[in-house]
Amino acid sequence: MKLLEAEFGDAIELSWRAYLLRPYAEEGRDLHKFVRYTQGWLRPAAEPDAPRFRVWETTEGPPTHSIPAHVAAKAARAQSADAGRAMHERLLRAYFEENRDISREPVLRELWRDVGLADDTFATCYDQNLARRVVDDHNEAVELGMTGVPAVRIAGTDAFVMGAQPLDVYRRWVTKLIAREEQGA
Repeated sequence: MKLLEAEFGDAIELSWRAYLLRPYAEEGRDLHKFVRYTQGWLRPAAEPDAPRFRVWETTEGPPTHSIPAHVAAKAARAQSADAGRAMHERLLRAYFEENRDISREPVLRELWRDVGLADDTFATCYDQNLARRVVDDHNEAVELGMTGVPAVRIAGTDAFVMGAQPLDVYRRWVTKLIAREEQGA
C-alpha cells in the first residue's frame, strides 16, 4: 500500500483499521500447525512489488492474540501520524519478516523504541479507550462482511477487496475510482 500512496500521492489516503484474526488470547497454540499456515504467505510474497514474507522459522510461538499489536499501532498513531505509520510498518516487518510474537509486551516495547517513541509513552498501549476502538474497528469490518485480512475498503462505501491481491488489482481499482470521481466532479 505504501507503493500506491507514493504513486497516487494526495489522490488517496490510507487509513489502517483493525481486524482481529485472534480476538481472544489462546495460549499454547500448535507451533507446527502455525508454521504450515505461514506457508500460505509464499503466494503473495511471489508477486512483483510484494512486501517481504518469511515462513515462520523461529521457535518463538505465534502471537497469542491480535489486540496488543493493534492497540500499540493506535497508541503510536495517537503520538503522531508519522509515528503511527512507522509503528504499523514495524509491526508488519516484525511479524511477517522476522517471525516475532507481536502479542508479547517485551516485543511491543522493543518495537516502540525502534520507531523512536519514548519509553515513558509506552503505557498508552494499555489505554482501554484504544482497545475499545480496536474492537469497534473489528466489529465494523465483520458487519460489512469482511472475513480476514487484508481487506481494503473505499471510505463511504461498503465495497471492499478481500485477500492479498497483486498490487495491480489495487492500482486498477484506485485508477477507476479516481476516474469516476473526476467525471462526476
